[in-house]
Amino acid sequence: MKKSLLLLCCTWILIFSVKAQDFHYSQFYAAPLYLNPALAGSTELSRVGVNYRKQWPGLAQDFSAYSAYFDHYSFDLNSGMGIAANSFRESNMNISTSDLSLFYSYKLRLSETWNFRFGGQASYVQRNATLDNLIFSDQIDLFSRSISPTTIDQIPEFDPYSYLDLGFGALVTGESFWLGAAAHHINQPNLSFYPNNEIDYLPVKWGMHGGLTIPLGSGYYWDTDYDNQASVMVSYKKQGPFQQFDVGGQMMYRSVIGGISYRGIPGVRNMPNHDSIIFLLGLTLENGLVVGYSYDFMVSNIGSQAKGAHEISLRYQFLMGDPRDRNRRSRVLNCFKYMM
Repeated sequence: MKKSLLLLCCTWILIFSVKAQDFHYSQFYAAPLYLNPALAGSTELSRVGVNYRKQWPGLAQDFSAYSAYFDHYSFDLNSGMGIAANSFRESNMNISTSDLSLFYSYKLRLSETWNFRFGGQASYVQRNATLDNLIFSDQIDLFSRSISPTTIDQIPEFDPYSYLDLGFGALVTGESFWLGAAAHHINQPNLSFYPNNEIDYLPVKWGMHGGLTIPLGSGYYWDTDYDNQASVMVSYKKQGPFQQFDVGGQMMYRSVIGGISYRGIPGVRNMPNHDSIIFLLGLTLENGLVVGYSYDFMVSNIGSQAKGAHEISLRYQFLMGDPRDRNRRSRVLNCFKYMM
């Protein structure tokens, strides 16, 4: 019964968060196009990647997210271009959101090592759901702790629907530092499954994020033949009444990456909500392949039942074409060496 009530609470959270809050990745830096449109082409190489997240596997019904993307930088046009496909699904009501997005960014050189990028995103989004499993308030009997199978509320029939979604972003990069800001859903598309409901819109999501890479000097514990380094990353986003803050650190030793981060949602009325401690283990290869796995250890009250979240990222960076043509460079900016 305890798990059933927990699932019911999570379902209500889902009902409100679906219309007001996007899905998130703990490895936000490993889903660059999902984070900020201006990150398209930011490595000044070609890049392909996939992301997978399974959230709350301890419950009978959970949440899953899949992403795949490709982006490329053109030195001739000083521009980055990309394409991405995302799919998010909740298994209880089969609420699914799938999108296909196109990205463009332009780089403006500020100095020898500093650049400014501005990018845009246009997405075609489709939503679907099976609302047969919805539970309404008149079905819940708190005294007998039971749920009635009938309700006086009527669930309308509907077909999957689609909409256009727009976003913009900006990015400043140095040799070992990056700072970005993004705004998603600026056209605030309507998300209601009820055709006549004109107020159930998706709020704009505002976000700021950045990172700093610190080279690890030579010493007794460090190999001078390898580019060992540490990084600090932060991300803050706000969407409607919801806020979220992530901060973490990573270290790369030879080809192994380890990291730990914290995610907390600042509460209202001095009621902070501590969400998760995230542990990361990854591997970066000389050929440009980077693999990462992370686990969200939930420190909130539902953590012991929900069992956190598992996340996998895979990305491959490569130089397309002859590096001798048009002054192409076979390197990745130091700030994006393995985080992106």
